[in-house]
Amino acid sequence: MAATLGRRGRAQTTLNPDEALTRLMEGNKRFVAKQMTSLNDDLAVLRRNTVTKQEPFASILSCADSRVPVELIFDQTIGHVFVTRIAGNICTPEIIASLEYSAVVLGIAVILVLGHEGCGAVKAAMAGNAVPGQISALYAPLRPAVERANHDLTAAVKANAQIQADLLSTASPVLMDLTSRGHLKVAVGYYTLADGVVTLLG
Repeated sequence: MAATLGRRGRAQTTLNPDEALTRLMEGNKRFVAKQMTSLNDDLAVLRRNTVTKQEPFASILSCADSRVPVELIFDQTIGHVFVTRIAGNICTPEIIASLEYSAVVLGIAVILVLGHEGCGAVKAAMAGNAVPGQISALYAPLRPAVERANHDLTAAVKANAQIQADLLSTASPVLMDLTSRGHLKVAVGYYTLADGVVTLLG
């Protein structure tokens, strides 16, 4: 994760939070319309230009589900988005630390917490069945959303994304400070598998 601290202790995007979120959503529109532009980029040039630095404009906290290919969904290429993925898109200390890094050191302008249709982690938490290994460790962070949504899967997925975004905004003094000063926005989205559309929530 190569980077150096830029002005105000942050690097590097020139976009403000609203512009960064708009850039993500415009990319999703291209993805849905099958008019992606990132696939036209020269990968050799991109690889060469990102060997010693990265300059993402946004971070995305997504589920680890293989049906949610984050960079493709937002039509972004190498070096444009800082992605953290974990089943159920939950905020563990490691996830929060990673997102703090992206905000303080890399200077991203927006964090998007992305839930998705048919999330298996949320579904498992709703069922609450005994499972092998450490899978059940996911249940506790997801339970508030399940209870808030009265065990409706779609509502629970959306509620969980909002809860995790709220947690980012309150549990991290670092992110809270950047948000209060207008340098950062924490947004919430819901991805529909069938049509590829990301809808902003809240």
